[in-house]
Amino acid sequence: QVQLVESGGGLVQPGGSLKLSCAASGSIFSINAMGWYRQAPGKQRELVATVTSGGSTNYADSVKGRFTISRDNAKNTVYLQMNSLEPEDTAVYYCNAKVRPYQVVPTTLNCWGQGTQVTVSS
Repeated sequence: QVQLVESGGGLVQPGGSLKLSCAASGSIFSINAMGWYRQAPGKQRELVATVTSGGSTNYADSVKGRFTISRDNAKNTVYLQMNSLEPEDTAVYYCNAKVRPYQVVPTTLNCWGQGTQVTVSS
């Protein structure tokens, strides 16, 4: 099995910063891409940021200039540095990975972490 474990969430005041981490483990041959999604109460899960194994990044317009995604391929770990946090950033943040497992037939698994709560409030 492939496991994704997030950490780093918590309560922060507006304007503050948090850094999320997500480590992938298990029967992994390679990871094509990793990313972060979030879901606020009453809203659909939305893309926050993604990064490929080659380092290409993509950000939601709402977080551009404030959030930075990075990846340590050797550790199968993705990070999300969140600065200038706003109350609108409050959500459960989920780690996602496109994983190539050890299988006879090449395939890609879309894996999710358990989520970590980020609350931005004064």
